[in-house]
Amino acid sequence: MPKTYLFLVLAILAETIGTVALPATRGFTRLAPALVVVAAYAVSFYFLSLTVKVMPVGVVYAIWSGLGIVLIAVMGFLLYNQRLDLPAVIGLGLILSGVLVLHLFSATTGH
Repeated sequence: MPKTYLFLVLAILAETIGTVALPATRGFTRLAPALVVVAAYAVSFYFLSLTVKVMPVGVVYAIWSGLGIVLIAVMGFLLYNQRLDLPAVIGLGLILSGVLVLHLFSATTGH
C-alpha cells in the first residue's frame, strides 16, 4: 500500500475513534473522553493534511468522509446498539459504492 493510502487509512481510523467517543463526552463535560475526541481529530487532520499533498482534496475528503460514515455506523451498531433501517443501509451501500468508483476507476486518485 502506498504511503499516501496508509496516511488516509490512519486519518479515517482516527476520525472514527474520535466520533465514536463523542457520546462518552456527554457534551464535553467529561474530560477523559473529550481529550480522546480532540486528540483523535488532531491525528486525523494531521494525516489528512499529508494525504492532500498528493491527492486532490475533493477526492480525499470524499473517501475520508464516506468510509468514516460507514465505519461509524457499524461502530454505532456494535457499541451503542444503534439500529439502521433498510433505507439507511442502502444509503451506506451507495456511499461505499461511490468510494469504490473513485478508487477503482478515477485517474485523480493517483493509483
